[in-house]
Amino acid sequence: MNDAVDYAVVGAGLAGASTAWRLAQGGHRVALLDASGPANQRGSSHGSARILRYVYPDPLYIRLMQEAEDGWAELERLHGAPLVTRTGCLDAGERHDPRGLARLLAEAGIEHELLSPAVADERFGDRFAFGTEALWHASAGVLDAESTVDAMVAAAVAQSATILTDWAVADVTRQGAGYVLRSDDGRRLSARRVVVAAGGWLPRMLGRLDLPTQFTRALPEFTVMQEAAFHFPYRNESFAQDPTPWPTSIHYLPDMIVYTLPGGRDAGFAGQKVAEFNGGTPLPDASAQTGRITDEQRRRVTDYAARYLPGVEPESYAETTCLFTNTPDEDFVFDQHEGLTVVSACSGHGAKFAPLLGTLAAGLATGERDVPAQLRPTRR
Repeated sequence: MNDAVDYAVVGAGLAGASTAWRLAQGGHRVALLDASGPANQRGSSHGSARILRYVYPDPLYIRLMQEAEDGWAELERLHGAPLVTRTGCLDAGERHDPRGLARLLAEAGIEHELLSPAVADERFGDRFAFGTEALWHASAGVLDAESTVDAMVAAAVAQSATILTDWAVADVTRQGAGYVLRSDDGRRLSARRVVVAAGGWLPRMLGRLDLPTQFTRALPEFTVMQEAAFHFPYRNESFAQDPTPWPTSIHYLPDMIVYTLPGGRDAGFAGQKVAEFNGGTPLPDASAQTGRITDEQRRRVTDYAARYLPGVEPESYAETTCLFTNTPDEDFVFDQHEGLTVVSACSGHGAKFAPLLGTLAAGLATGERDVPAQLRPTRR
């Protein structure tokens, strides 16, 4: 590809695909590049099961989730099929704050219920055994991450975007009023502006971008974690046939945070996906991932399932690893320097905002919209 494009977007996961879609939708010439391909297995956007929920202790993310809903509806219309299954979500646990979170949902106008331990057990005791107050909101659900990426890529291509797979970026350098991207095998692409949404490869890529030290020093520290997820079969086959789907859950225990959700296509629709939040192995970047799960990770999550999930058999029938790219405060990062935009919609909670991520990144890259100040690093 020799002709210059208006925008090169690096990374074809949820954030990059969304950005390419929104830029192409705005009439710009766009190239979406990935070292492998969209939603590939070595990134953070593959598979069919991610949680969509509104509950946050920070009102900013509740508002962003409300805005993202319009994007989900738009994307599902373009895709011609649902991308989100509404299951509802339970938030519970000794270290959680269901009452405080309920107040925030009430202020945002989101329907919810605060359940006593007895009511939670009456309604959900065949599936969950939390033993604490629980916050229930029915608008939560499960999104199909891989199908979402495919839908956004298709929408971008329909607006004349170009997808370049097996295009590993070696460096991005300033040239005149724009940039030149060079691949590991020597190919070159000229772009007026660049958006980097490289997920777990971002820590490695920052040194390959033509950015001043002052800019990169102001970015938060990015920590890449290789996480483990386990699928446990339903104890009763009727659970798999139940027209009322299992809820997702977030459970704060004194020594761990566990999330659960219906496993979807990832696990043959036959059980629950269960994982410890940030219970994995730190990596320098995504290139160091091994795909190995430790006995300790397996034991902790299996013990959890045996104690708190009476509706499953506590013996996993499938397991996998995935990548979280974390910031210290778990905020997303949108930042820009002279036509080069850096995006990290990260810390294990970015997928639910997928259609909005591109709106924010494209708006910042084009100058047509700013992002919330909380998501932009402060420079002095």
